[in-house]
Amino acid sequence: MRATTAAESASTAGPGAVLARLPVLDRWLPLWILAAMALGLALGRLVPGLAAALDAVAIGSVSVPIAIGLLVMMYPVLARVRYSDTGHVLTDRRLMITSLILNWLIGPALMFALAWLFLPDLPAYRTGLIIVGLARCIAMVLIWNDLACGDREAAAVLVAINSIFQVIAFGALGWFYLQLLPSWLGLPTTSAAFSVATITGSVLIFLGIPLAAGYLTRTIGERAKGREWYESRLLPRIGPFALYGLLFTIVVLFALQGHTITEQPLEVARIAAPLLIYFGLTFTSGMIIGRLLDLGYPKTTTLAFTAAGNNFELAIAVAIATFGVTSGQALAGVVGPLIEVPVLVALVYVALRVRRCYPDQNSSPSKGTTRHA
Repeated sequence: MRATTAAESASTAGPGAVLARLPVLDRWLPLWILAAMALGLALGRLVPGLAAALDAVAIGSVSVPIAIGLLVMMYPVLARVRYSDTGHVLTDRRLMITSLILNWLIGPALMFALAWLFLPDLPAYRTGLIIVGLARCIAMVLIWNDLACGDREAAAVLVAINSIFQVIAFGALGWFYLQLLPSWLGLPTTSAAFSVATITGSVLIFLGIPLAAGYLTRTIGERAKGREWYESRLLPRIGPFALYGLLFTIVVLFALQGHTITEQPLEVARIAAPLLIYFGLTFTSGMIIGRLLDLGYPKTTTLAFTAAGNNFELAIAVAIATFGVTSGQALAGVVGPLIEVPVLVALVYVALRVRRCYPDQNSSPSKGTTRHA
């Protein structure tokens, strides 16, 4: 095998070359999402008893088929994380502290502000957007980071920290942004149906279970066969199931939400607007702060993408478990990936274009960006 570096190829790569480096399934992800939405809308019209059928197989308020789809969606991306590669990243206090501030202070606060600014009269969608803002990215950020020649080990560590932090703090943050902070500001709070215990339980189930499974899969797989086999043979086999789970969930959600989408398209557009602004502002903030802190391009790019991306899988899971599969909160979560995927692909191009503005004294082409072809 011949070793090349992503940094070397990116220096002359245009948008087409960057897109070509995505696997076929990921390359056309926006198209698959649109197709899943269309299929869901069609099923909603052709199968009027679909909601009753799903409710017939449920545990509490969660449909078992939906739960399976969500767990399948989360597991492969968490199996991708290199949990053991933490040493040199954990010692970089500037990167760690800045990432925590962007992810857990600025990001949720910004989404809270945008949700209230754009959706003051649509509380269900507003709540769904706030939940999206609390679900920090742990999944496809690894793909965007790799395409933009970011630091792979730094991305793995930040993803792992976000994963663990979400299990611990998601419920408390949900209570703060949905009940406590609005009451301080004299704004309406989320209805009494909201439960910190329910939202915490949802995170433990839909993030804790796949997180443990992903960690055990990588640990056991690497010990048994080695990292090269694990990443070149096993991950490509289980990776597509994340997309399958996502598309299955979207089909069902849109089948149940079809009347809202077709009858009130303007409201869907109003959900999309704050998401567009959010992704742009958080990414730009990460790139500027990383440049001011002199982190170097690879770590700056990783910082920006981990701040901009959101774990829409978890947001959908929490919205369904807490508010129901047909809720406006769940619909807001579903709109998330439809907007996030094409926007972050575009931001990959932006990052590569401004790369020359970042001195590379903190990185080398072989550090964290080595590819095998």
